[in-house]
Amino acid sequence: MSILEKAFEARSTKINKVETTKALKAPMDVYGKLEEIAAAGYEGLAQEDSAYFLKCFGLFDKGEDFMLRVRVPAGQLNYEQALRIGEVAQKYSNDYIDLTTRMQLELRYLKIEDIAKVLQELKEVGISTFQTGVDNPRNIVADPLDGIAYDNIIETMPIINELQAIFGENPEWISVLPRKFNTGILGSLSNSCNIFGHDCCFVLAQKEGVFGFNVFLGARVGVQSQDANLFVHINEVPLFFKSLITVFKTYGYRDNRNKNRLVFLLNDVGIDNFIDAVKEESGSDFTTAGTTMVQSQSIALGSNKVLGRNGKFAYKIIVPSGIFSGADMIATAKVAKTYGTGDVRLTYDQNIYVLNINKDTLIDFEDTDIIQNYAKFNNLYFNDMIACAGTATCSFGVIPNKPDAIEMAHYLNSEVAIENATVRMNWSACPKGCGVHGIADIGFEGCKAKDDTGNRVNGVHVFVGGKITRVAKEAHVLHKALPLTEAKYHVKYLLKSYADFKQRGETYEAFDDRYLSANYSFQALGFYTKINYILNEKLELNIQFELENEPKTFRKEEFELFHFGLKLYKLLTGEKRYEAVENFEPVLLNPKKITRDNVSKLNPKVPAKLSEVIYNMTHQEKRERAQVFSELLVALKEV
Repeated sequence: MSILEKAFEARSTKINKVETTKALKAPMDVYGKLEEIAAAGYEGLAQEDSAYFLKCFGLFDKGEDFMLRVRVPAGQLNYEQALRIGEVAQKYSNDYIDLTTRMQLELRYLKIEDIAKVLQELKEVGISTFQTGVDNPRNIVADPLDGIAYDNIIETMPIINELQAIFGENPEWISVLPRKFNTGILGSLSNSCNIFGHDCCFVLAQKEGVFGFNVFLGARVGVQSQDANLFVHINEVPLFFKSLITVFKTYGYRDNRNKNRLVFLLNDVGIDNFIDAVKEESGSDFTTAGTTMVQSQSIALGSNKVLGRNGKFAYKIIVPSGIFSGADMIATAKVAKTYGTGDVRLTYDQNIYVLNINKDTLIDFEDTDIIQNYAKFNNLYFNDMIACAGTATCSFGVIPNKPDAIEMAHYLNSEVAIENATVRMNWSACPKGCGVHGIADIGFEGCKAKDDTGNRVNGVHVFVGGKITRVAKEAHVLHKALPLTEAKYHVKYLLKSYADFKQRGETYEAFDDRYLSANYSFQALGFYTKINYILNEKLELNIQFELENEPKTFRKEEFELFHFGLKLYKLLTGEKRYEAVENFEPVLLNPKKITRDNVSKLNPKVPAKLSEVIYNMTHQEKRERAQVFSELLVALKEV
């Protein structure tokens, strides 16, 4: 392990302040005093307890109250657990529940005097909040239809229970890692839990006729996991996992917390050397990777009902931005018990499945009040939407986020109807990326932007083209710092183009890079949405600039830029600027038709600045033309 030792020593000249805090006491000592802390109130709360130790048990001090993360392995809750969570939320949490992307939930607005009672009431039904914060192995995610869906090859919950037995509520593993450690395990063909987005990813695979898992390691916000070229059999998962986190505990960095996740160690020592250390720790020589079997996104995309292998249905309740309530959790548990077995599953995309509904009672189930209340959200724009907390409850948030996501989804649903399609829209309120915006079809990252008057307003960076399928992929930037009031129009025109492509007979079922980048560069797509926003929303010309199925610009920016200029000229004047465009060597019809001194000739309704932009795109001298879309986007801000 010399390579790991050298890397660790090089990063061990100092330790961060959190490591100093961790050395002050044992977390379980703090947990044992929760009743005393609750009785004494904030006066009995030590600074280090609030800043760190209580977070080991999911308790986050928000100043006047607490947020509590509730651990739900693989998102699975039985009737008693779901009912108790709803009751606790009603009594202690202002009837508020947040569903999260780790397939667990958060209770907010808890008073310090109620903390011990809340934890006890949850514990009575087998619910833990241990290790849901700071430097711990976090909640393990899996397919929400694990053991149920037809495409589920390996039921992973028994494996997760074994992993929980290793570190769950085990004092030896509480607060001993250098940083948080996220794990996902997928035994299904469809990727329903962002399986490539964790520190440790066990991905369904097959080798020599045996099903098991290929291992991928080292994801974080903005970075997908790396292929470790390793196959583990079902019975090898616990040994491999314990060895893995032991090596991370031993050699993970403890200096700069921003660079202490597993990926930084992997980048320094190389994934092969790291795997060698894991093999040495385990005393087992795991075999090389098999064939990764994950093929698609969630099997339930586009449908809220899935027929399981047991002949019964799983029904997906769409919960906008994951904002739920204790009352609705109680109602959900009761209808789950009335029409099924009472079991529910939380999902990675902040929704809830009710399980085991008989076909002959499905209509009655759908007619219940709780299902009807959420049925209106069963549409393209809410089905696969994710949004993290935002400014209302998170100190890192830059924008409100959850309400912004809901508002845009309502707007798009009224403006752009697309059949037989899926569009995953994810919202993060800040660069921390808790809304996993980087792997969305259309992602939003909260920021501050400037409006037309120069005032600072809530805005978003817009990303497109992320993937969570067989090969995970981070999204591309489409626009930086758009005011929220403007962003919805850009997304509208992007989706209108997608709808137009589908109507023309294109076979794009999913909004992914086949549609996005097959014909156009991302720079061109950004200009396309901006120019439509200006033409239709700002100038109210009611003229849509459309994309072509086969533009023959070879996705080269200078060709796209010139081609767009010609289309805009004709769209606004009804005339051709050039007689022909053959191999981008056009014959100019009238050089004097458009000049810097005569920009208003285009169209009396078109402002001079826009005319000048089109002039720069189509200058008769090639060397004088604008070269990149980014300079035009800057100029368009003045229109």
